[in-house]
Amino acid sequence: MSEKIEGEHHKGQLEVQEAEHHEHCDEISPELEALLKTDPKHGLTATEAATRLAQFGPNELAEVKRNPFLKFLSYFTGAIAYLIEVACIISAVVGDWLDFGIILGLLLVNACIGFVEESKAESALDALRQTLALKTRCWRDGHLVELDVAALVPGDIIVLRLGDIVPADGRLLGIGATGEATEGDLLIDQSALTGESLPVAKSKGKTVYSSSIVKQGQQMAVVTKTGGDTFIGRAANLISITTEEGHFQKIINRIGNFLILITVVLVATIMVYQLVRFRGQEEGRFMIVLSKILVLTVAAIPVGLPTVMSVTMAVGAKQLAAKKVIVKRLTAVEEMASVSVLCSDKTGTLTLNELTFDEPYLANNYSAEDVLLYSYLAAEAGANDPIEFAVRTAAEDQLEILKGRTHKHEIPGFKVTSFLPFNSSTKLTQATITNLQTNSTFKVAKGAPQVIIHLVGGDDDAVRAVNSLAKRGLRALGVARTVEGNMDRWELIGMISLIDPPRPDSAETIRRCNDMGVSVKMITGDQLIIAKEVAHRLGMQRVMLDAGHLIDADKSEDEITEHCIRADGFAHVIPEHKYRVVDLLQKRGILVGMTGDGVNDAPALKKANVGIAVHGCTDAARSAADIVLLAPGLSTIVDGLMTSRAIFQRMRSYALYRITSTVHFLMFFFVVVMAYDWSLPAHLLILICILNDLATLVIAVDNAQISARPDKWRIGQLITMSIVLGICLSALSFAHFFIFWKVYGYEPLPHKAPIELRKLESIMYLHISSAPHFVIFSTRLAGYFWENLPSPIFAAVIIGTQIIALLMVIFGGLTPKVPAGEAIVVLLISFVFFIILDVVKVQMFRHWSFELTATLVPTSARRAKLATRKAAKIQQQRVWNSIDNVRKVAVMTAVVSSFKNENQKESYGETK
Repeated sequence: MSEKIEGEHHKGQLEVQEAEHHEHCDEISPELEALLKTDPKHGLTATEAATRLAQFGPNELAEVKRNPFLKFLSYFTGAIAYLIEVACIISAVVGDWLDFGIILGLLLVNACIGFVEESKAESALDALRQTLALKTRCWRDGHLVELDVAALVPGDIIVLRLGDIVPADGRLLGIGATGEATEGDLLIDQSALTGESLPVAKSKGKTVYSSSIVKQGQQMAVVTKTGGDTFIGRAANLISITTEEGHFQKIINRIGNFLILITVVLVATIMVYQLVRFRGQEEGRFMIVLSKILVLTVAAIPVGLPTVMSVTMAVGAKQLAAKKVIVKRLTAVEEMASVSVLCSDKTGTLTLNELTFDEPYLANNYSAEDVLLYSYLAAEAGANDPIEFAVRTAAEDQLEILKGRTHKHEIPGFKVTSFLPFNSSTKLTQATITNLQTNSTFKVAKGAPQVIIHLVGGDDDAVRAVNSLAKRGLRALGVARTVEGNMDRWELIGMISLIDPPRPDSAETIRRCNDMGVSVKMITGDQLIIAKEVAHRLGMQRVMLDAGHLIDADKSEDEITEHCIRADGFAHVIPEHKYRVVDLLQKRGILVGMTGDGVNDAPALKKANVGIAVHGCTDAARSAADIVLLAPGLSTIVDGLMTSRAIFQRMRSYALYRITSTVHFLMFFFVVVMAYDWSLPAHLLILICILNDLATLVIAVDNAQISARPDKWRIGQLITMSIVLGICLSALSFAHFFIFWKVYGYEPLPHKAPIELRKLESIMYLHISSAPHFVIFSTRLAGYFWENLPSPIFAAVIIGTQIIALLMVIFGGLTPKVPAGEAIVVLLISFVFFIILDVVKVQMFRHWSFELTATLVPTSARRAKLATRKAAKIQQQRVWNSIDNVRKVAVMTAVVSSFKNENQKESYGETK
């Protein structure tokens, strides 16, 4: 009796809960809907097609090409570039052709580096155009003709067959090419468009999207949208409107604006003062004064800054290329160091984009090998279906019986005598098999879980297993066979589960990114349950939200942005949603990286600060991205992060050194020119500029201390430190100037005086060449200089440059001779002074905070940000206090419980 009850429970009436597929739906206006009533057997007339072509335009994406010459000229824009160009023009006006040639040469070198490194990048729109079909079959005037896809218009009747690329967005009509009814659905691979890992079955009335691929079946469809109005067309439009200034260019412009401000103010003051003071004299002529300030301007402005930055990034790009990371946009090398959020597509990026076997559900004492074997026996050989392919591949890889076969279609020990392929009505495949060893015959069936469970007479345990798999986003297939001796009685073997699995290195890559302070968010077009399962397998949190949160009309943009920051990802998104996530994060000041491989990722790749196209990506993704990974998986992203952070440290150290040098130079010469009308000769100032900046190019191969968190420029901190260090250097310069004047008698004489009397020029040349240059040993890192010693090449070049300057002043020629002892002392003082400045720098870094910045320069934005941080800190402290209180209560409870237990033991002992 108990066995009967147990059996009835086992054969209960639970139903399989089928996962609902959420299809993205395009709205069709009533006016357009009226144009879609075309007779499927006749199609549009030539006249109707011509009218609609004039109204809607050709079915192609608008092509926007950038003039290569204008692109080259764009490298001459920016704050620093403009200042250098003004200096170049002034040098031509006054006839200083040496300065003119030097400055123009540096400008051209910088532009050529950027242009050549980025010239390989193809237009993203070109690649999108290539994903479209070229020809299509269409009904026109009652005839089935072959047309160029560009000639399609809304209302056209097109024929879609296996292997076709869908030429335009269309609505399926549920009939075949000659008007016959079709029972089966159209299986469409739209993963490159929507990110869905599985092909989607489309029935009558459903929409198919341009550039998706027909994997199974045939149907006619009426064209609903063409050209830029299609799903892919809107993605192309998002790419074309994304032309924002890069983060690195913004930083350089901010640095440039500061340098321009102080340079123009001080040089203009000197110019006005000189014109007034020497009015009516030869020295007061406009062209002579202009020539003087030109020399100071050329020496002060960082003419080598763009070149050094470009060379440093180019060297980094070559280092990344050796690791199969190709950099298309040079500035992306620097921007990647500051990325704190990495948005990643799932299908094909974090996962393999191929169905594979997962842990099966087993019934009736069958094994995992049995499930694989029987599902293989019921698999249709050669079927162009991803599920059948996954079944065959898994069995051939894992079953010993299928390895080493002479004929791939033979199964050792078994013979397939008949086979019923899958169709939409039965929803299963069925094979009749003969066991060659026993000569017994049995049937095997494989198909939809509910069909197989019904076939075996019901099984509640199997239903629960299928529903559990569905809740985790796994696709289940039932496998059953007939029992021995009875071809009509079926028993369940089990349920195979299929999933697009994570790449082997994805979980480790995400963990390492998190360790480096980069938050990884999954943004996928796939279903929410699948996204949560993959996130769980990747070690991510499962706070996955539906894309509806991104367009919730009841929430403000700030609330939606908070969702983007806190969520671990979004599912069921379309290209516009991915673009919006990146845009919202960027508006919060977050630098965003985006990885992807499909057309649907292209707009977000273009919008992101750093777009990364992964191995095996589409042409559209490759062209829209800034960086392309040639190796499978994401592990090379970590290499890219580490290399970019090393490059960032080199660039920041150079920027700090160069701004400090400019501040020092302008402060010192502003005073001595105004007070004593004295300056170094033009050729010495230019020599300092050229030698020191050329020597500093080797910073591109210097050792760098890689930061554990994303890097930030912190312009306010950079400029403030430069001013402090510049003031310290200026104090040392004034000390040299007055000591060698008042103590050693080296007077600040005009350039017309005999050269042997102008020894102060040599002393100040050597000092101004060496003191700021040695500071670069300090600016290389935030800590003390000995914590990460410079590379031998870098140290040798910097020191070697100053040895050249030392020999010049000792032996004379371009400068007056000075005693070797005095020259060596000047050089040694410069070297020792950089160590003193290193201590000053470290103390500033240690005591610097955003609160200090907001206090010193209290802008409204900084005050608001500071208030937000303080409120968040207070809230966090409350949380920690609450946790501490809970812990205290738990400890007290444990202590009281312990005492009670002891008392009970004692009472029990006394009772005994």
